[in-house]
Amino acid sequence: MDLSDQIELSSPPFDSVSSVRFSPSNPAQLLVSAWDTTVRLYDVDANEQKAKFDHRAAVLACSFATPERAYSGGLDTYVRELDLSTENINHLGHHSDAISCLSYARDTNAVVSGSWDRTVRFWDPRASTPQQSSYTVPERVYQMDLVNNNLVVAMASRLFYIYDIRKMDSPQSRESSLKFMTRSLACMADGQGYATASVEGRIAVEYFDPGPEAQEKKYAFKCHRQTINDVDHVWPVNALAFHPVYNTFASAGSDGTVSIWDHKLKKRLRQYPKYNAAVPSVAFNCDGTKLAVGVSYMWDEGEQGSKTAERPRVFVRTTGDEVKPKGWAGS
Repeated sequence: MDLSDQIELSSPPFDSVSSVRFSPSNPAQLLVSAWDTTVRLYDVDANEQKAKFDHRAAVLACSFATPERAYSGGLDTYVRELDLSTENINHLGHHSDAISCLSYARDTNAVVSGSWDRTVRFWDPRASTPQQSSYTVPERVYQMDLVNNNLVVAMASRLFYIYDIRKMDSPQSRESSLKFMTRSLACMADGQGYATASVEGRIAVEYFDPGPEAQEKKYAFKCHRQTINDVDHVWPVNALAFHPVYNTFASAGSDGTVSIWDHKLKKRLRQYPKYNAAVPSVAFNCDGTKLAVGVSYMWDEGEQGSKTAERPRVFVRTTGDEVKPKGWAGS
């Protein structure tokens, strides 16, 4: 594999990667959560593991608050606050089923958790009773992302809720533009909308504004597909991530590929060389100079595939002009 524009992190997790997340302000700080029940903190510039947090079951989600503090959640149902300098763990509370996703609302210092128990909950780690509120949703929560005050919640049965976190009582309810189960979601860096993708190799680009002019701009396209010996192969799109500066986005699939897209021009800007396994998670760092890529078996081929699966790996790619829209002149 060509490692000229990427590094492979030493001491990766022992089981499948669930999430890679960069710090909001330190471009070298990376969190990796995994099915081996750990969350690991890396300094990607030094290629060094700085901390490791053990959990009681697989960790499905992690999120930074500050360079010193992060949060985790997973199959053991607990929301944990992780002190990245002391490696102390503070239990904030728990859901009644697995936690699938976490976000951090910077303006209000709130941790937001989504769960298979069909609730979205808000936590204030400084309060004596950290759980501040709980909102029931119609289906299990699969994915969640937050930009400005817009919280997008992707659920089973292809349902979406879009909340304004300042007034959570009246979400916009939408059905997915895609026919198959939602696998990934990411909000645009410019706050205008979000992209979502399904298990059937398709991405939809959506806009928050419910007005007809904005809604006319939404579209969907096929990706992460290949024709081999006249047979069409279609893979799940496992992860999406928007570039913080250029608002282009990366998609990652079970075909082992990562592509960069300009959603305004509806064009692919680059497909990176293929990895040797599925890509469950990708993330840009805060200045957009690096792209973290988790590579591990995702059980797309069931138990049979797990027998020949290679160990998980995490790569950090240095980005170049391929993440810029054509003719970019600054905002």
